[in-house]
Amino acid sequence: MTNKTKQQKIESLAKKIQTAGDPSRLKILCCIFNTKKACVSDIALELGMSVAVTSHHLKTLAKEGLLESERDGKKICYTLSKENVVADLRDFICKYK
Repeated sequence: MTNKTKQQKIESLAKKIQTAGDPSRLKILCCIFNTKKACVSDIALELGMSVAVTSHHLKTLAKEGLLESERDGKKICYTLSKENVVADLRDFICKYK
């Protein structure tokens, strides 16, 4: 692996960790880690957040590749990405729940 490739991977990982590091996003991730699949309205209700704010955070996490979205009728639901870093984050984040 070249130094440039290593640097790109480190920068990508740092961005994912930075994105996940927001307290609201940590709560959202832990919620999804525990349920495997959750819809925006369900997450908002469980965490006492507005649907709009929850949706914004979920889109940010999906954009960074930590979550995947799918439509379920009128609802948008999220599942964990298949990336290896997601499992590592689960072990780290939910340890403090």
